[in-house]
Amino acid sequence: MYDLIIIGGGPGGYTAAERAGHAGLNVLLVEKSTLGGVCLNEGCIPSKTLLNSAKILEHALHGEAFAVFSESVFLDHKRVIARKNEVINTLAGGVKALMKANKVKVVYGNAYIIDSTRVKVDDEVFTGSRIMIATGSTPVIPSVDGVAEGINNKFVLTSSEILDLTDIPANLVVVGGGAIGLELASYFRTAGSNVTVIEMLPKIAGPLDNEISDLLMRSYQKKGIEFILGTSVTSVTGDGVICEKGHLKADKVLLSVGRKPVISGFGLENTGVAVDCGAVLTDEHCSTSVPNIYAVGDVNGKYMLAHVAYREAEVAVNHILGKNDIMRYNAVPSVIYTSPEAASVGETEESAKAKGIDYAAVSVPMSYSGRYVAENTAADGVCKILIDRKYSDLIGVHLCGGYASEIIISACMMIELQLRVCDVKELIFPHPTVSEIIREAVFRF
Repeated sequence: MYDLIIIGGGPGGYTAAERAGHAGLNVLLVEKSTLGGVCLNEGCIPSKTLLNSAKILEHALHGEAFAVFSESVFLDHKRVIARKNEVINTLAGGVKALMKANKVKVVYGNAYIIDSTRVKVDDEVFTGSRIMIATGSTPVIPSVDGVAEGINNKFVLTSSEILDLTDIPANLVVVGGGAIGLELASYFRTAGSNVTVIEMLPKIAGPLDNEISDLLMRSYQKKGIEFILGTSVTSVTGDGVICEKGHLKADKVLLSVGRKPVISGFGLENTGVAVDCGAVLTDEHCSTSVPNIYAVGDVNGKYMLAHVAYREAEVAVNHILGKNDIMRYNAVPSVIYTSPEAASVGETEESAKAKGIDYAAVSVPMSYSGRYVAENTAADGVCKILIDRKYSDLIGVHLCGGYASEIIISACMMIELQLRVCDVKELIFPHPTVSEIIREAVFRF
């Protein structure tokens, strides 16, 4: 009898296993393929490895702006892919070591839930007092003519397959202008592809603040990425895609229109767990409608972000251990890791208006930061903050520019702790740092 059986070894699953094992629980972790999930093997880590190579190439190609000159600089995509695989193997080994160190039993195979206490893995049945579902998500494949055939002949790729592509396509059409599509569009453009992004919405980057979204798109356009907004793909042909605004030729098509929770194929229906809109329903403890069953990560459909899965896993384990802990989603950071980076947390102008919040918005250019000017030639970065006029507290921070992904955590803490503008003004930021841009912004309220 296990104290906890976890189905899925991605960020939510392996974090829960580590925390529960460390606390002394008898834990079984079931993974059908490789520990680390989509994030480690097909998403966050491999894509950031590619993007880092692209950023290094861009620095080298434009080094003369910093009085650094180089010759014969080029990107070897095959070696980038090889390094990506090395990084994955290293980190996957680290996850395995964590499981061993915390006495977690790892079983590889296809899990199937028999009932609320029994899980079958291939031919063996395991019993646990609690079950945690961490089955993750899978790419959405739209019902568009030619897509299925394109996937079969590897002309159409999802974000999983394109990360193993060893040749750079001359012409790449990216269907979907969200974070995943933009990151891969950015890499392949830097690597030499002619890239066109088709997005059905009138803006890129989904829920990102409109001002930051516009700035980000202009930065991409300067690099040669083309955008077709407010249009849908109607069919995929043997040589490209047809959308409402014409026929676009392509050597490869990247399908990146979102992800959906994996809720079928493992016996969820045998538990009585409530599902809504294709996702497992969970409460503030990550508990489902069945008291001894939890669900963390993409499968609950709240935020399909690895860092949210980490925290949900901790909250669920703490609840199992009888500790007072709940999930709070008011200060979840989102990042697009391109060059420039975009990062945001809290309310956007659009969401604040929709909620009827009386807010003030302050935008300052990144050039207000001395370090940013010293280390960047482009002066089009920005820091935008939103302040609730009634309470004078920070409710949103949005950044576009270098280091945004590393700065955003400070803004998360400010919002999570409901710091007022006067509180932020009293904080001492290290100088010179790009993070000082937040201090510059609050002093202009």
